[in-house]
Amino acid sequence: MSLPPEHAAFYLACLQRDSARLAEVGRLGLPADVPSCPDWTVETVLRHVAQVYLHKIEILRLGARPDPWPPAELEQRDALELFDESRLAIVDALSSAGTELETWTFSPTDKTSGFWFRRMAQETAVHRVDAELAHDVVTSIDRELALDGIDEVLTLMLGGPWWEEGDTEHPVDATIRITSVGRSWTARLDGVSATVVASAEGEVDAEVFGEPDDLLLWLWGRRELNMEQSAGDDAAVREFRARVAECTT
Repeated sequence: MSLPPEHAAFYLACLQRDSARLAEVGRLGLPADVPSCPDWTVETVLRHVAQVYLHKIEILRLGARPDPWPPAELEQRDALELFDESRLAIVDALSSAGTELETWTFSPTDKTSGFWFRRMAQETAVHRVDAELAHDVVTSIDRELALDGIDEVLTLMLGGPWWEEGDTEHPVDATIRITSVGRSWTARLDGVSATVVASAEGEVDAEVFGEPDDLLLWLWGRRELNMEQSAGDDAAVREFRARVAECTT
């Protein structure tokens, strides 16, 4: 799978912008509690994202997951300094790798470095919001990035081949549609599968709709829905969200 150059450039721009904002918010205070991640502080967020960046740099270098991971010395580093270094390094690593380098990913269909352009942009956007929530300075996620993030969560994470053994505590048997600014995804779930298509066709048990930013953050457990954002079987929507949580934690 080849990532078009314009998509790669878009992801890199979002990654640079959101990582710079995350560093800025970090400087408002590292000890602040993060309400969306119990037991985390802003410092925890910065250290986590820095380790994610460094881990992906090693994946791009090795073509495989580094083992062991993480290096013990990372915990001794100043969090802001470590994050600033790693956010620049991941942009350099992705730019140097390009989009067609064969490497390890968790995607069943994309084993190229292009996969990590999207994943790092999405990872950064959500965790940037986490840090902003700690200081009550939340800003919106780029609309196109948020729509792309909804697609990633639904088609890659929820719709991946993860459920065949019935490994879920939420074996919801329902069809749910997610709709935002003219795009729709229809998810058909049972105890051993989750099939997602980018379509608004067919009958559903429930539909969830809203702005891309709201829906992406709801899918990631960072925002609640209000009654005006869903229709149909409320219990199925709750179980659907719980199923998403199982494949994104």
